[in-house]
Amino acid sequence: MRLYMTGRLFFIISLFFCLVCCLPKHTTAQSELVIFQDSSIKLAPRSARQILGSEKLSVMHSFQRDSCLVYTNLKKNFSKNFQLDIQTDTVFHNPKRLWTRAGIEWFSFQALPASFNYFVRKDPYSHISLNNWIKHLNPKAWAWDDNAFATNQIAHPYHGQLYFNAFRSNNFTFWESSVATVAGSFLWETAGETQAPSINDLVNTSFGGIILGEMTHRLSQNVLSRPTHSVAERQSKEFLAFLINPINGLNRLLDGRWGRVVKGQVIDSSRVQAEFDLGVKRFDAKEGNIIEKGKNDIYARLKLLYTNGEVDQKKPFDDFYVNLEVGSDDSSFVNSLNVYASLYGKRIFKKLPGRHLGLVSANYDFIHNEAFFYGAQSVNYNVISNFTFGKHNKLTTTIGGGPVVLAAVPDPYLRFGDSRNYNYGPGADLRGSIDISVWKRLKLGLNYHGGYFVTLSGNDSHYFLHTAAGNASLRLLKNFSLNASSGYFRLEGNFKDYPDIDKDYPFVRLSLGYNVLF
Repeated sequence: MRLYMTGRLFFIISLFFCLVCCLPKHTTAQSELVIFQDSSIKLAPRSARQILGSEKLSVMHSFQRDSCLVYTNLKKNFSKNFQLDIQTDTVFHNPKRLWTRAGIEWFSFQALPASFNYFVRKDPYSHISLNNWIKHLNPKAWAWDDNAFATNQIAHPYHGQLYFNAFRSNNFTFWESSVATVAGSFLWETAGETQAPSINDLVNTSFGGIILGEMTHRLSQNVLSRPTHSVAERQSKEFLAFLINPINGLNRLLDGRWGRVVKGQVIDSSRVQAEFDLGVKRFDAKEGNIIEKGKNDIYARLKLLYTNGEVDQKKPFDDFYVNLEVGSDDSSFVNSLNVYASLYGKRIFKKLPGRHLGLVSANYDFIHNEAFFYGAQSVNYNVISNFTFGKHNKLTTTIGGGPVVLAAVPDPYLRFGDSRNYNYGPGADLRGSIDISVWKRLKLGLNYHGGYFVTLSGNDSHYFLHTAAGNASLRLLKNFSLNASSGYFRLEGNFKDYPDIDKDYPFVRLSLGYNVLF
């Protein structure tokens, strides 16, 4: 089995906590300066307008790639304020696809763990032969593995994002990098170990790796696109981007771009809104009685929204939402990681009141706490509607649903191999939410997520899953808020050979939040 746990913690801690703490303060300004992207008006940070004063932004030429605009020949007063040369850094300083380097890096993520297993761990599964590989190409040779929940549901997707970013950071497109991710997972399953290729690993590494890969790519590029006032800020920006996406940071070192001024300037009009919560939660793991039998836990959570604004069409990952929660209970350091990203979107119902967007999303869910665990990857079609009432009040509703490619659902009767206590299978899910913002100070919300799953690997069974929660947030000061939420997980399992299960897992949260707009 591959060694993922160190990399998993590295990814989680670096990506989210550093994102809140390390970005330059001037990037929290509102958007005002107009630039263009995808034939629609986009907004650049106010800071650029403040620096340029009354002078116009002079652009000799520009080219577009994956929602980033690259500009050259900025005014000299821009350079003066940021202590940089006229030609500042760019994400895509060389749009040429670097096939050789991408291939070497992609293959390294096969060779390094395989070599470690062979030479260090002396793992008998690592003694792969040509005959093994040929046998594994037969579809009948594929099976379901018995790895632990965290290994299959979060560690494998993290490895998949390494395959993805090996190509993405070498100037390949989202779809090209996605193909490389699937190919990397397939090669490992067929040629990385002697044991049978794993169906669930192929799905988790590919689907989850693509979602986590593009998310880290976008966030790191967003950090790198920001102007800096000093050498120290530039170095901290480079280091933060490296933590978010190590592969891209490595390639910047190899290209001599790390902390240096090269031709071109990125102006990324996407906005990142983040909320960091620290508080306590009370939940019940067994009895369904949260008041008398519940347990308390300290937790930290980061909610992050990346968006390119209200445009009529959306491309892959123009918008995505990330929710990370870590806690102190005995089950897992990472209690939840959810990523919901747009694949395609288009404005709909233009003649109706409000603004409505039809959006196809790719969804990654990982929940693991002492009371409950669940993991899935799905594709949904969502209708998102926004209504405004006056200048300061807003109502947002979302309803969506679609197929679940693969879900991991707990089974109290299953002991599959050494460590698997959950069933695998496809299904369908339904999501809905309503959020109200009053005077930009009070926020109230309700959300629901339901699913139906049929077991393909495990005990003969099918499941219904319901999760519902209500939340309230009161802004106390400029960036601080008091947050409260309450809800439950409900799992109904119907088994052919065992008694059915019907359990509720209620929870209550109270936290202090810090909100920032990058």
